[in-house]
Amino acid sequence: MQRRHRRRCVSFSRYGDAEEEEARVEERKEEEGGEGGFCYAAWRNVSGDILLERQGCWVHDCRGRSKCVESSSNPFVYFCCCDRDLCNVDFARRPRPHEVTQQPTPVARPVPTPVTLLSVTTPLLLLLLLPLSVWTYRRCRKLTHATTPPQEAVSLTALLPPLLLLDLRAGGRFGCVWRAQLLSEVVAVKIVQTVNQRLWQNEVDIFVTPGLSHHNLLQFIGAERREGNAEPEMWIITTFHERGSLCDHLKGSTLSWHELCHVGETLARGLAHLHRHMHGGKPAIAHRDLKSKNVLLRSDLSAVVADFGLALKLQPDCPPVDIPRVGTLRYMAPELLEGAICLQSDAFLHIDVYALGLVLWEIATRCMSSGGMLGEHRAPLVDEVGERPTLDELRHFVVDGNGRPAIREAWLKHPGLSQLCVTMEECWDQDAEARLSAHCVEERLAQLRTDPGLPAGSGGGGGGSGGTTAAPPPTTKAFSLGLLKQASLGLTGQALLGLTEQPPLGLTGQSTAG
Repeated sequence: MQRRHRRRCVSFSRYGDAEEEEARVEERKEEEGGEGGFCYAAWRNVSGDILLERQGCWVHDCRGRSKCVESSSNPFVYFCCCDRDLCNVDFARRPRPHEVTQQPTPVARPVPTPVTLLSVTTPLLLLLLLPLSVWTYRRCRKLTHATTPPQEAVSLTALLPPLLLLDLRAGGRFGCVWRAQLLSEVVAVKIVQTVNQRLWQNEVDIFVTPGLSHHNLLQFIGAERREGNAEPEMWIITTFHERGSLCDHLKGSTLSWHELCHVGETLARGLAHLHRHMHGGKPAIAHRDLKSKNVLLRSDLSAVVADFGLALKLQPDCPPVDIPRVGTLRYMAPELLEGAICLQSDAFLHIDVYALGLVLWEIATRCMSSGGMLGEHRAPLVDEVGERPTLDELRHFVVDGNGRPAIREAWLKHPGLSQLCVTMEECWDQDAEARLSAHCVEERLAQLRTDPGLPAGSGGGGGGSGGTTAAPPPTTKAFSLGLLKQASLGLTGQALLGLTEQPPLGLTGQSTAG
């Protein structure tokens, strides 16, 4: 096969690394057999002024585009590529057809009679109502059967600006996580193997749910199916959090009392938003794999709930549904361990709250305010059932024996930790209906954090956290490229996974792989 001609492209970078970028592109061309030969441009619209970010060579397919034209409505970064020499010198945005408005030229018309009006308007009304009816039917069907796996997976490919993988942060049997650079931003890239395409698609479907965006939920940037390697890869691009997962942080650091409350409160706040049903908008969503590895930390120790590969959209007052048991064994609620899988929608929220109670216990084990030697971080129930318990072992201890992680005696002597213990026990109650809601947990921890009788510095910081008092979560501008606003994934299916101590996609974007 004849190789493509290598295009001559204009090279520019606002960050002064144009030569380095071109060198990386040449390496990619060599790796892919010398193919390529496209040009690109990336720019922003700042108050009507064009701010050029980058220009250069592009190795992904851009055939048939003689001009560099972007057609997205209002993305964070405009991007276009083309297939001619120096075609990226000029770049522009072309409005979509529905954005173009034309003023009709006045034309003299005869006055219509009622019969004429009826004969003309009736077909027009039918033409308008037909697509509306189809859309309404599909929408209702999707909302009614939100728990039904799709019959056919739907792929999504977004043309993203140049993305450079920097270093590997996590790896496992089913994928890996990289720290990457997207233009001037550092992002996280979760690379999923095609064998787990259903997980990838389900997570993207959750991410693009209207109304999902929240400070304490992982921020979605884009998704892409990457071809050209030995095996296609499914990418999910999200914001990057340098601190990594809560689990990793607890292994190397301790928390002050105020930091404990801040982490727990923001974690509960993110879960409460995920669980919240907004009438006419966002449905309630169950996470179904909440654990410390699937919680990230911002620089101010605010918690960020991540990894929605197993998440499930719920509808109020829907009949019980038969859903396979998924998740991480040691965080599973008693009703899952004993095999109850035909559950009401609200039951999945109670299951998340049970796991929240276990995560709060983990956080408490690393709080210096409790006094005494803390020892190493340990996952819930390790002392009771070991590092890798079987389903039968957990069922015997948690269900038959109503066993839970041990409440330490020192905690009961601390005025704040003793109240936290009450909250934990109400989260992991054997009776699912008696458990607290995530919103209630958030309110309780907020009250503990601001209680004047509990000093913020109680017990000091110590350890890897350095005793830094975490500030309340700031309001930050959400970083989103807006490249997938028009993505429509008609799917809500869940992966039919078996029970494993390490779930198939234990990758949170920056945490240690499960």
